[in-house]
Amino acid sequence: MEAYAVVQTGGKQYRVRAGDSLKVERLSAEVGTTIEVGPVLAVSNGQELTIGTTKVTAQILEHQRGPKLIAFKKKRRKGYARKIGHRQELTVLKIQNIG
Repeated sequence: MEAYAVVQTGGKQYRVRAGDSLKVERLSAEVGTTIEVGPVLAVSNGQELTIGTTKVTAQILEHQRGPKLIAFKKKRRKGYARKIGHRQELTVLKIQNIG
C-alpha cells in the first residue's frame, strides 16, 4: 500500500498521495508557487498510521471556477419563484511531497 496523508483545507478533508491533483476551495497564492497544505491530520507510510507530525507540499497549477449550480425555490399557488445561480471558485493543486 502506498503512502498517503489526510489533509484539511477549506473546511474539507482530503486523502492525498504524492503526484495526485485535486480541486480545493480558492487559495490566495499565485499560480506556480509551492505551498504547504495543512493541517495534516494523519499520515500513513504503507504499514502504520501516525497522527499529524509531517508536512505536505503542493504546487498550484491553476485557479478556475466550478460548474454552475442552480438553487430554485418555488411555493405553489402563491406566485413565488426564485432562481439563483452559484459558481464556486476553485484552485487545482498537484501534491509534490509527503513528509
